[in-house]
Amino acid sequence: MSALDTVTHAEQTPETDQPWADLGLKADEYERIREILGRRPTSAELAMYSVMWSEHCSYKSSKVHLRRFGELPDETPLGKTLAGIGENAGVIDIGQGWAVTFKVESHNHPSYVEPYQGAATGVGGIVRDIMAMGARPIAVMDPLRFGAIDHPDTARVLPGVVKGIGGYGNCLGLPNIGGEIVFDDCYQGNPLVNALCVGTLRHEDLHLAKASGVGNKVILFGAKTGGDGIGGVSVLASETFDEGGPTKRPAVQVGDPFAEKVLIECCLELYAAGVVDGIQDLGGAGLSCATSELASAGEGGMQVELDRVPLRDSTLRAEEILMSESQERMMAVVAPGQVEDFMTITDRWDVEATVLGEVTDSGRLVITWHGETIVDVPPRSVAHDGPVYERPFARPDWLDALQADTTDSLTRPEPTQMGQVLLDLLASPNLCDRSWVTDQYDRYVLGNTAAAMPADAGMVRVDEETGLGVAVSTDCNGRFGRLDPYAGAQLALAESYRNVATSGALPLAVTDCLNFGSPEDPAVMWQFERAVAGLVDGCRDLGIPVTGGNVSFYNQTGETAIHPTPVVGVLGVIDDVAKGVSAGFAAAGQPVLVLGETRDELDGGEWAHALHGHLGGVPPRVDLAAEKALAEVFVAAVRAGVLTSAHDLSDGGLAIALAESVLRHGVGASVDLAPLLQRDGIDAVTALLSESTARAVVTVRDEDALATLAGLAQEHGVPMARVGVTGGERLRVTDVLDLPVEQLREAHAGTLRRHFA
Repeated sequence: MSALDTVTHAEQTPETDQPWADLGLKADEYERIREILGRRPTSAELAMYSVMWSEHCSYKSSKVHLRRFGELPDETPLGKTLAGIGENAGVIDIGQGWAVTFKVESHNHPSYVEPYQGAATGVGGIVRDIMAMGARPIAVMDPLRFGAIDHPDTARVLPGVVKGIGGYGNCLGLPNIGGEIVFDDCYQGNPLVNALCVGTLRHEDLHLAKASGVGNKVILFGAKTGGDGIGGVSVLASETFDEGGPTKRPAVQVGDPFAEKVLIECCLELYAAGVVDGIQDLGGAGLSCATSELASAGEGGMQVELDRVPLRDSTLRAEEILMSESQERMMAVVAPGQVEDFMTITDRWDVEATVLGEVTDSGRLVITWHGETIVDVPPRSVAHDGPVYERPFARPDWLDALQADTTDSLTRPEPTQMGQVLLDLLASPNLCDRSWVTDQYDRYVLGNTAAAMPADAGMVRVDEETGLGVAVSTDCNGRFGRLDPYAGAQLALAESYRNVATSGALPLAVTDCLNFGSPEDPAVMWQFERAVAGLVDGCRDLGIPVTGGNVSFYNQTGETAIHPTPVVGVLGVIDDVAKGVSAGFAAAGQPVLVLGETRDELDGGEWAHALHGHLGGVPPRVDLAAEKALAEVFVAAVRAGVLTSAHDLSDGGLAIALAESVLRHGVGASVDLAPLLQRDGIDAVTALLSESTARAVVTVRDEDALATLAGLAQEHGVPMARVGVTGGERLRVTDVLDLPVEQLREAHAGTLRRHFA
């Protein structure tokens, strides 16, 4: 391709061969571009369309299903949504004039190719999405998934990903307050590196990505543009991996967290000065995305002089500049009379800023290169009106046999064997201590972290005067998604919702990162459609909106796709973070209670997976009405100040929840399951291992608090059973197990260090 391939030349040479297939376009897509333009595209236009019409940027295979999120009300339980799907990140009102913006995105394929930079720039990219809303980033989270813990490639990928997340986030000075680490063979060769960021702003500080105001100037500021990441995310995210590795290896972006830290502070001062009319970060598809999205969301026209872009590499061609995904860059729309003030602020922060062009009313995005017009397109055709595929989808033939293969085929342990079972589970890859990873992250920088790993939900203070804060959790069990993608998505939603509620926060809104295999496989598209339907129906039942998110397709090796992994993030608000509830037993002599009903539900759970390598059956039953009732009990109980600890029951069931609760502060417990067994009609092994939903184990400070909690549980129809008392240095379950806390700790602590330290 040549930058001399101008619009005029393109009109005069309609039969020129172009490398559209090499850029990931299909034949019909290329023909549609020619129809839109009434001629063949220039090489620069072809570059723009190729990245913007990629799966990652255009959502061409998922749009028809994602539209269902529009069926949901755009209000949270507290009131209005200030910005939702379609913006850089969702923004919700949390009261007292404060708003919170949050979003989760994927950086899966780049993190497989180059783990450190792939993960680092994933953090950087999601942080800039939050900045682009006018917010100050206050925390990050990282849901991660890897292949088998003992596979050589996991030893390559995991340490690099963890170092990249810690290296970038720690240098930014942002606390990492939560996430997940999951190991499963299905992610071998396809690790999932999802990144979430939370930011805060006052209502009046909200900024949107649109180029409005004819004559307003378009300013590129931040780092210089280089050759790293040319087409990186957009091309990688449209390609599957084969057994030999990625079929394409474009350069992964290279991040500079110190440059981004300066950019954050610079942006916040620009917002405070009132000199920004529109703002867009440069992430996937780089300048192609920023220019076309700003133009199409504003007055509909923009003129840009591409040769003004500051470069790190002077040999870059125009097409490469448009496709580059170099990090730490932003684009602002500024009124002519405010350009000088804008430049004064960027100079003070030593941030390079260049006026590239201006907003027009032409309805066209026009880009020139040394005086020659190389792009002249309707911006919506690039940014928003790309291909929409109604991919065929069908329930896979293999699912019936998989669901029929229940855990009834496994030999359940005798009650007297449960002590060893618990130790084995605590040492298993998905339930072991995560501190080898989380200790590499700064969880308390900025001084507003109220809870972080291993808490059920991360919690940060928003207002230092009142204590107003937010809690956030992410979750997904891909095995449940494999067994039933509709239920699996709702179970991910339910657990994140429950984690936020057990911390004492009122759940308000959802963001999601939908990780799936190839959309060209009808079975995968069926899984995707079912997962979206599950989330839409689940959020409707819970009364909370989806404010944004991300889709990542082509996560598979050869013909083997990952389990459906719709990671769900839930954010909630708490009036005072000082009232937040810990997930561990804190003192002796406190009653231990189990809230919720336990059923015989072991299919897809950690006992079957970790100790038997089994996947089959149907996942636990979803009861969103029970989840909502449980959340109402927690919010009321926290406001009443009666809880001393709360831990949701999920992976590993009550056995793991009790063990993690005693390990948190070294306070033991004596438990008698008889009340639970009699009420729910189950045996002790089922009571300890079941992963039934809408449950939690809690402690209260005394008998008066117990009476208050019992009243709240009865009011909301939540079953409650008193099963024990805290104290001592052992975890005792009558007639089942009796283990020293230190033995539990020894089993729990060493797994990750043995494999990766």
